[in-house]
Amino acid sequence: MPKERKQTISVNVFARLAAMIGVLTWLAAASVARAQQEFPPPQGKGRVVVVASGLTGPEHDTVVSREIALLGYDVVLFDGNAMQGTHGDGVKTAIQQAQQMPHALPGKVALVGFSLGGGMFLYYGAQWPDLVSGAVLWYPLNNFIHDVPGFASRLKVPLLVFAGAKDRYHDECCLADKDSTLAAASAAAGKTFKLIVYPDADHDFVKGGDHYNPKDYSDAFKRMADRLKMFSGD
Repeated sequence: MPKERKQTISVNVFARLAAMIGVLTWLAAASVARAQQEFPPPQGKGRVVVVASGLTGPEHDTVVSREIALLGYDVVLFDGNAMQGTHGDGVKTAIQQAQQMPHALPGKVALVGFSLGGGMFLYYGAQWPDLVSGAVLWYPLNNFIHDVPGFASRLKVPLLVFAGAKDRYHDECCLADKDSTLAAASAAAGKTFKLIVYPDADHDFVKGGDHYNPKDYSDAFKRMADRLKMFSGD
């Protein structure tokens, strides 16, 4: 086969693969947008809080989402699994979709993420201050973040992170020690990364979780409520 023809075939194959990857990424982001569940606030409309679930899916986090909505926010829950592998496109699509919900007030959103979903918000959502006012992350996925100084340099919104000292979930995906490393690097870069580590908490210590810890959940929920109020400017 002539050399020129071989090169043409290689280019065509590469172009087709790139197009397929683009389509798959778009489909993943679109699936995030279709999978939302809205929890309207008691007063009818409210500032938007976008919630991303962990590996177990959005049904697992409906209890907490309803409790956040009772604080007066329009809560929109998404499946964090659908955000993984989209290089942030799934996160951005979810934010934009949530802003269009029937009970949403205009403006920036706050992010609340659990485990896998928390990791997606930690890495991607925290880079968009034009869309996001701040994020509260519960035992977020963090073992995929290898460039710690790079993460800190890209952090653009304030974070509040909760971690359990006994967390060893899923091949140590969400260790409090890694959160401490990220928090220290963020502080050194002049960024806001507030970390609360609960000594007796395991992974998924929220209400309805596999390791529900009433005392620690109550404390963390109150801290989250205070921080969401700050993010909304109230």
